[in-house]
Amino acid sequence: MTDGAIRVVLVDHQEIVRRGIAQVLAADPRIVVAGESTAVRGTLRIGAATRPHVVVVDAHLPDGSGIDLCRRIRSTEPGIRCLVLTDDDDETAALAAVIGGAAGYLRKSVPGHQLLADIRRAASGDLLLPPQVTDRVRARIDPERTPIRAVLTLRERQALELITDGLTNRQIGERLGITEQTVKNYVSGLLAKLGMQRRAQVAAYGATERARGDGGAGARSRD
Repeated sequence: MTDGAIRVVLVDHQEIVRRGIAQVLAADPRIVVAGESTAVRGTLRIGAATRPHVVVVDAHLPDGSGIDLCRRIRSTEPGIRCLVLTDDDDETAALAAVIGGAAGYLRKSVPGHQLLADIRRAASGDLLLPPQVTDRVRARIDPERTPIRAVLTLRERQALELITDGLTNRQIGERLGITEQTVKNYVSGLLAKLGMQRRAQVAAYGATERARGDGGAGARSRD
């Protein structure tokens, strides 16, 4: 394996699809296929063994959802980026991918050169949600009721970023050096200031604002 290469794990139950993607990736010496899986089961083990930078996962797997797998991967290894591949153009699935912490939601018809570029961008930390998807997500969270310029404290902004990354309250507390109860208080503050009722809405809001490059909440205030 080349030093500094982007390690990718492919997750798809169809061998021909995995081979096709692997062949595309072979065109870029900066990207290597570090492992393959056919289902949800076993993927986490492969990921732990190979330490990939990016997981390319089919949205529909024989034993579960690729989007749910993405959420599980992100909850245990927030540094791993997930690209969800699908044959669907489904608003609900796109929203679920955002909430699951996916770095991108791509059609399987994506050209090879674009897939290579997207993997490189995902590995560097970019969000690859197309504008039409982020527009749908923003509509789903009712932007007319959402105070986009809500003033968040520093800790609330940090919590928003980590919720968007798919971390649990316990993981956020460990990352920020605060108690889980304190994290819950910050989450409650986020819900109130953003006019939302569910954590999933906060995650979707954070992901779409990140994709727009706003960083989430406009004005800042200190804790």
